[in-house]
Amino acid sequence: MGEAVTVHFVGSGPGAADLLTVRATRMLNAADVVLYPGTYLDPEVLTHCAPGAELVDTQGLDLDRITERLVAADRAGWDVVRLTSGDPSLYSALAEQTRRLDAHGVAWDVTPGVPAYAAASALVGRELTVPLVAQSVVLTRTSARSTAMPESESLAAFAATRATLVLHLAIRRVRELMAEIEPEYGADCPVVVVHRASQPEEAVLRGTVATIADLVAEAGLRQAAVVLVGRALDAEGGESYLYDPARPR
Repeated sequence: MGEAVTVHFVGSGPGAADLLTVRATRMLNAADVVLYPGTYLDPEVLTHCAPGAELVDTQGLDLDRITERLVAADRAGWDVVRLTSGDPSLYSALAEQTRRLDAHGVAWDVTPGVPAYAAASALVGRELTVPLVAQSVVLTRTSARSTAMPESESLAAFAATRATLVLHLAIRRVRELMAEIEPEYGADCPVVVVHRASQPEEAVLRGTVATIADLVAEAGLRQAAVVLVGRALDAEGGESYLYDPARPR
């Protein structure tokens, strides 16, 4: 038999307590210890935890201190859930944390969650891949006071595809970013900014490449937002071949 898994990385979704998966809620209810990102999480999510669970807000902890908590829980024989915002596959520091756990011989697993960009597109009722308009989505982020981006992943290079862009960690640099992509997308290209999708502070700004920076400034948004850019946000587009009545079945 394999080693018992005691550490569970669980996507908490965009924030709303009812947008976790059924598996995630079961795991929270069974956990002895729950580490959660207080900056991005609606406290209602923690109502899924067992009454006696130890709750640890990680917003003031570095990765080594987080690892210490996870390893200590494992050594004590406790089940621990490490909540991540959105889905663990995006910007969750999963790689760094699991690398440390592997070094300590701690078994772990991953439960997916609803990513923030999916919650944002659902909120505005738009598909990001519209036939004949856009069939690709670029999920990326910007670099300011954060980890450097690989040289091959410049925003200009992604903009050249004219795919639907989803910009994370970009809300403080919207003006310069829009100036960078305007040559490819055009000043009139639709842009939607969604702040804390599904949470009580939820806000939606609709504009264009030319106007969205002023709207963001007026709203005073500084964090916890995703920026969606692309013609798919307002285009009717074509029809999918998959559902074409003329397609042989």
